Amino acid sequence: MRLSRFAALSSSLLLGAVLTLTGAGAAQAAETAALDYVALGDSYSSGVGSGSYDSASGDCKRSTKAYPVLWKNANAPSSFAFTACSGARTGDVTANQLGPLSAATDLVSITIGGNDAGFADVMTTCVLQSEATCINRVNQAKAYVDTTLPGKLDSVYDAIRSKAPAAHVVVLGYPRFYQLNGGCIAGLSENERSAINNASDYLNAATAKRAADHGFAFASVVPAFTGHEICSSSSWLHSVNWLNIGESYHPTAAGQSGGYLPSLNGVL
Repeated sequence: MRLSRFAALSSSLLLGAVLTLTGAGAAQAAETAALDYVALGDSYSSGVGSGSYDSASGDCKRSTKAYPVLWKNANAPSSFAFTACSGARTGDVTANQLGPLSAATDLVSITIGGNDAGFADVMTTCVLQSEATCINRVNQAKAYVDTTLPGKLDSVYDAIRSKAPAAHVVVLGYPRFYQLNGGCIAGLSENERSAINNASDYLNAATAKRAADHGFAFASVVPAFTGHEICSSSSWLHSVNWLNIGESYHPTAAGQSGGYLPSLNGVL
């Protein structure tokens, strides 16, 4: 039964020493290696911001430092398909990313919804325009999350389940972007930073609800990123980068390895 593989995997850290001593470690490795893993989603899954992009992925900017690749390297699944793409919206996932899914797929991971909700435009508005305009744009995005995003997430999740009926599906969320009252001495106001953090929480809550209603696991990355937001002394997120605007507000390599990867492992 495929789900037993995840039960074994989730207990591997606790039982590792015992398994090694008893010779069962090889059996555990075999269970993990038998997994078929497909990684879907947007730029937070493709690894934008972490560098080391696979040139063959083109504008999708799939990084060798993205959490799906890190998980693959650590667990050596029998097959690995990485179709996450920078800029992807829900419709892009259903149209372009689901090809590798099948009845044999055991594990699927995905981040999606931020682009549908207009995250990039929210951040551009907040950086370039007034506080009032920023907060108004944040509220527009939250209204979209209320009225439109749930149906779009349902379409993606239904399509995943249809193509991979036996898979353990993990939906990962987005971090809070700012440490309030942190070390930033310029840029957005505290009101703007707070509004953006609240919008991230709002999006995560809506995504978690839709995931749960489909029987999928939801992995919050907020705990892992706490203390590593923008304005902290050890940020795992890029602030606005005028020299490489596409990497702005995306996780660094440390954010992928220290934030997203442990969050994925925590629900397996």
